[in-house]
Amino acid sequence: NYMYAEATRTQQVPDWIASHTRAFAFFGGVTAAVVCDQLKSGVVGPCRYEPGLQRTYAEFATHYGTAILPARPAKPRDKAKIEAGVLVAERWILARLRHETFFSLAALNARIAELLADLNTRPMRLYRASRRELFERLDQPALRPLPAEPYVYGEWTVARVNIDYHVEIHRHYYSVP
Repeated sequence: NYMYAEATRTQQVPDWIASHTRAFAFFGGVTAAVVCDQLKSGVVGPCRYEPGLQRTYAEFATHYGTAILPARPAKPRDKAKIEAGVLVAERWILARLRHETFFSLAALNARIAELLADLNTRPMRLYRASRRELFERLDQPALRPLPAEPYVYGEWTVARVNIDYHVEIHRHYYSVP
């Protein structure tokens, strides 16, 4: 039930990977498996049984020593804990931000961090403990340690060699043998 939330500009691959990196740093360790939606930034081959992971996302998982388990399409029960967490975040974070104005992403994320700290330290009636207490007691000991270096994002492109022995990547030309 321990939650992490942040705002990003897009759901493109660089933001997707950076959010995962910050989430692992927030938790102070790496989980054995990550269950995600079949978002285009993470899954390129949406298959019911063997989805194809995006190459950078697969390398990220290898770097952190975790497994990526995409939920099946249109099966919210595969990620019921996540769906419940989204509902809690909408009620306790987004609802409280609806009348505030932010002029930068950093200011928005700073405010989200404040509200997230309140949410994680607030006692839950059913468990008679806060999300943080339960995380520290039950989940944190099961986390794997973070790697010495955080993952460095890299892009993969397919380039065709022109007749002048150059390839173009982001409007820069590189010579090849």
